[in-house]
Amino acid sequence: MKLLVTLSAVLALTIALPQRRVSLKPESELNDQQTAEQNFNYQPEYKQSEYRPLKPIEDFRPKVQLETTTFIPIISFDKEQGTDGSYKTSYETGNHIQAEEQGSFKTVGENQNVLVQQGSYSYTAPDGQLITIEYIADELGFRVKGDHLPTTSPLSPEIQKSLDLIYAGIEANKQRDTLEAKNNPEAAKQQGEKASLDYQGFYHQQ
Repeated sequence: MKLLVTLSAVLALTIALPQRRVSLKPESELNDQQTAEQNFNYQPEYKQSEYRPLKPIEDFRPKVQLETTTFIPIISFDKEQGTDGSYKTSYETGNHIQAEEQGSFKTVGENQNVLVQQGSYSYTAPDGQLITIEYIADELGFRVKGDHLPTTSPLSPEIQKSLDLIYAGIEANKQRDTLEAKNNPEAAKQQGEKASLDYQGFYHQQ
């Protein structure tokens, strides 16, 4: 009877105690496994920041829209480049534009070279007229000619006579100043100083 009471007490105590898993692994391995399980199950709490959309940058550039209805083909294009800097080029388009140009270097002074370019181009004007331009650019500047370019009208005989008199007077003054400087060097020196003062704005008082 005592044995039965003892077994009943042990059975009741076993049921009352919390359940616990028993592992045959060493205690050190159990601690490492528990730490790994805790790290795996760890879920940090993220605080969601307030989303602020970026303000779009305003485009101040002018809106340009190109509309093209007709595409002009290039019929021919040719270019030759020399080792000395000279070249030749020409092209023709489908709307009857033709152009050609050639250039080369020219020596105009000691250790001074200029690029001389000359060529021509032609096209058909809206009124149907064929326009042809010939040009040259060198140390004297850019010069162009064409039959359609306006030209100055000839001067009347009266205006031409007046200009001739003015030019003759200027030439006479130069000859007189040269003769005076030769005969009276001191007076020529004073005249030069007077001209220098006049040029600088200090007008000579008579």
